[in-house]
Amino acid sequence: MPQYALIDCNNFYASCERAFRPGLKGRPIVVLSNNDGCIIARSNEAKAVGAPMGGPYFKCRGLLERNGVEVFSSNYALYGDMSARVMRVLARFCPGLEIYSIDEAFADLTGVPGGADAFGRRLKATVEAWTGIPVSVGIGPTKTLAKLANHFAKKQPRCRGVFDFTTSPDPDRVLRWAEIGDVWGIGPRHAKRLRKMGVANALEFRELKRDWVKKKMTITGLHTLLELRGWPCHDFATGPVGKKTIVSSRSFGRPVTELDDLLEATAQYMTRAAEKLRRQNSVASHVMVFLHTNKFKLGHPQYSNAESVPLPVATGHTPTLIKAAQSGMKRIYREDYAFKKCGVMLSGLEPVNGRWLSLLDLPPDDRPDDRPLMQAVDTLNKRWGRDTVAFAASGIKRNWKMKREMRSPRYTTVWEELLTVRAE
Repeated sequence: MPQYALIDCNNFYASCERAFRPGLKGRPIVVLSNNDGCIIARSNEAKAVGAPMGGPYFKCRGLLERNGVEVFSSNYALYGDMSARVMRVLARFCPGLEIYSIDEAFADLTGVPGGADAFGRRLKATVEAWTGIPVSVGIGPTKTLAKLANHFAKKQPRCRGVFDFTTSPDPDRVLRWAEIGDVWGIGPRHAKRLRKMGVANALEFRELKRDWVKKKMTITGLHTLLELRGWPCHDFATGPVGKKTIVSSRSFGRPVTELDDLLEATAQYMTRAAEKLRRQNSVASHVMVFLHTNKFKLGHPQYSNAESVPLPVATGHTPTLIKAAQSGMKRIYREDYAFKKCGVMLSGLEPVNGRWLSLLDLPPDDRPDDRPLMQAVDTLNKRWGRDTVAFAASGIKRNWKMKREMRSPRYTTVWEELLTVRAE
């Protein structure tokens, strides 16, 4: 029987902030979205005082101050690097690893020495000791059951962060405990429908007839049902599935009216999108740019638009992509508007070594190879921190950048912000 584990970082963004400030242990923490807009992450202590997930900061500010909640702007450079450190530890010890998200990964623990439960507890202790990030481990014969086991491990203190569904003396009790909305693969719409039918938990869903589930919830619902019965339906992948489109966009820290600022922002966002494109070994044949004003500012002139720019030859070359995106931005820009946000999207993605050829493409011997240059740029930025090597088109001062007034230092990726320890 296969044994899968779902390793999930607990309150990941808040845990990253605590890793470098031990004095925050036990204190409530929230992390805000771009431009310090809404609450996107909460520690358990912040949940206990009623900090609402997704709540606008300006509405919750009084509540947070009264309860002594530490507030942080999002620090994605830190979170991304800490995630990479956690995943490297997991990859070092797990026979097989599938990264599911920034703070989650599936591991194949089939046949590990000493049993999956003992292995999971050693893995949890090692990750916490080496990275400072607490994790929970759920183990099951399918990915869906491993997900439920992880949820159970988090909510039940007696599990001490690890729960093995395969060794549970009463697995049906665990399924009865799991609410239908907590089952992986059952979205809010299907969960609402199932509750109306009297199906309130995972055990009741497991007992439904296969034909009915397939008819009402398609093959995805049927796979969830079978996985709850212990029959694996989701293959174990050794790497992330490549995206079909890549989007990079941000809201501005202040209203932007000048074309030059928009062109800088477009170049910066395209730089990020191109990095992601090359990371999955793909090239893009289509660029789209978009921008819009703040629709919530009533009484102000409103405008939004988008422009598609096809590329004659699919590429992952950042300067080529920036040039295409900026040409589109120039066409949709309008004066006398205060813009709130712009962004770029790459589509028509193909494998870099399996792309469709074009009649406009040069013969292989005459075609300039831009990949070594892009590889060098990516390597330098990965080793020494984001924007160590930047493109001039993205500007220097970047006054349009999003507002992050409460951002913690980027301890692990920027030399000037390294943690300083003073011995007295």
